Amino acid sequence: MMAALGISSLIGSSIAGLLIDRFDPRRVLIGGEVLFVPVVLAMIFADSLGSLTIVTFFLGLVGTPVFTAISSFGPYLTQDPDRLGQVNGYIEGASWSAFVVGPAAGAVLAGSVGIDSIFILDAVTSVIAAAIVFRVRVRQLSKSDEHAGGWGELRDGFRFTYGNHRLRFYILLGSTVWIMFGTFSSLEALFFRDVLGVEIETLGWVNSIFGLGLVGGTWVASRLPSRLRNARSLAVVVGFTGLGSLLYVGTDILGVVVGAGVVWGAIIGLMAPLHRTLIQLNSPDRYVGRIAGVTHIHSEVGHLMPLAIAPALAAAFGIQRTLIAAGLLVALLAAATVPYASRLDRTREVEVPPVGLPDPVNEPKSVMH
Repeated sequence: MMAALGISSLIGSSIAGLLIDRFDPRRVLIGGEVLFVPVVLAMIFADSLGSLTIVTFFLGLVGTPVFTAISSFGPYLTQDPDRLGQVNGYIEGASWSAFVVGPAAGAVLAGSVGIDSIFILDAVTSVIAAAIVFRVRVRQLSKSDEHAGGWGELRDGFRFTYGNHRLRFYILLGSTVWIMFGTFSSLEALFFRDVLGVEIETLGWVNSIFGLGLVGGTWVASRLPSRLRNARSLAVVVGFTGLGSLLYVGTDILGVVVGAGVVWGAIIGLMAPLHRTLIQLNSPDRYVGRIAGVTHIHSEVGHLMPLAIAPALAAAFGIQRTLIAAGLLVALLAAATVPYASRLDRTREVEVPPVGLPDPVNEPKSVMH
């Protein structure tokens, strides 16, 4: 079932990126929310693993474009670099707030009304979201007059993303964090049960507290000064993300885990908007959606990869040691990239380039002169 969700999410991210560049994230978001309603309601009628897997596939197919569109909104709302950082901070803050409220609401509904009520709530909130976004005005970005067809435009988006050394660095650095998250997704429940010795339900409450840290981190990110919005800062924050996970899983004391969860959440909440903003600052107008799609593909793959190896590693070395190793590896990799990140910062303009324009170092010499 998770494989079906992962594959459909990869497809959905690719298609969404193309549609965003052809139209805009507002239209893609509205369309995705409308299509999401019948699919999520179909979950109510899934009465076997086979039917549940099929519906889950379509859930990822129509749901992932919503997230891709949301992550692409920044450049469509402002061309001011400082404002872009604030917008991404607000968007991430809203997303993490939902991460806090959603599980709690789902737990209450599941316990008082029934599991099916969760899908009904999901459908209702999708309709509300579409209605809200319908009134949002977005600025028009410059588009390419040449259309190579769907597959050609997708290939062009991948080629540009991986060919741009700044985008490649940001996306690959972010991928290390997503792989770590995938490892934690695989083993976190077992960590609470076998290492901390508490009921699995405790994980839900700790995640809510963790979410409060995330929201706080996004608030800091929305107020980050321009001089700190650079590659070196991202490498440092990613390193602290790995170290924060060590605080979270480094003991068998629940109180320490709860406190560390707030700290770790705040670091991640700072990292996510900074990562997104740096990518968008180096995304030409005509590629904003497709670059966001590639970023989401890396996120999905990063979350899925550990599912194949994390259980075996935990069985061989232990749950806690595997989680500690994952965080330590991210911290070491991030530290190793700091010199390269500093070199990237030295080669860019003194001022942050305008939103939607690539860094001058990435332009052909004929354009620069």
